[in-house]
Amino acid sequence: MSRRSAAITINGALLAIALITLCPLLWMVSVSFMRPGEASSFPPPFLPAQATLANYRELFAQTGMGRHFANSLFLATSATALSLLFNVSAGYAFAKLAFAGRDRVFRVLLGALIIPGQVAMIPLFLMLKQIGLVNTYAGVLIPTMANVFGIFLVRQYAMSIPDELLEAARVDGAGEVRVFRSIVLPALGPILVTLAIFTFLGSWNDFLWPLIVLGDDKLQTLPVALAGLSREHVQDSELMMAGSVVTLLPVLALFLVLQRYYIQGLLAGSVKG
Repeated sequence: MSRRSAAITINGALLAIALITLCPLLWMVSVSFMRPGEASSFPPPFLPAQATLANYRELFAQTGMGRHFANSLFLATSATALSLLFNVSAGYAFAKLAFAGRDRVFRVLLGALIIPGQVAMIPLFLMLKQIGLVNTYAGVLIPTMANVFGIFLVRQYAMSIPDELLEAARVDGAGEVRVFRSIVLPALGPILVTLAIFTFLGSWNDFLWPLIVLGDDKLQTLPVALAGLSREHVQDSELMMAGSVVTLLPVLALFLVLQRYYIQGLLAGSVKG
């Protein structure tokens, strides 16, 4: 087989796999534009007979999904900002700052990775209840401020920053804050984008923790509200697909815009440190 034939075969196979993967997503978008009950016919149509925006209008006008969308956007953005602030600072400290017990503390943190997050939910909820943060956005955001994976990710990438560069800046009179702001942060650019995407996606799609902490329906996030909508409109597939599209679009757009930096950060972090 010639090189050209091999390339056509491989690319054709990859295209077929991509189409199979995208088929459920494309059908979801198509159903969201169908009239009520149209998707339940047999055989189910792939395209709407007459496209309509009625499902999206009902989603925002009657179910109050716009409020939940704003709640999710606020929480995901805030969680991303807090995560970058604390994880980047801690990761840089474990990588480049010398302090007593640094390596021991880091090994203990790595050991915490084997503990499922669900195990800590009950004690964390009881702690938040005692300090009055249940049914508040602060109660949702506090667990996202720092996580072991984020610290590890930044630490491994920060290990690649030359010590000589940091020492030269200190010799020139730059303080630690100036070194961190002017040298470390620009060097950590790709991994900052990677961590931001991870955090935003995790917060946007989080269902269990907001469900536990937020009891007020007006404070609920989009995934929780969509689950409640499925109980009330279990037969309305078109409305549910419209809600799924609204939930998917922001994170898909974010990933497509930042995918180059995301991949760069993951590849660099895998070979450095």
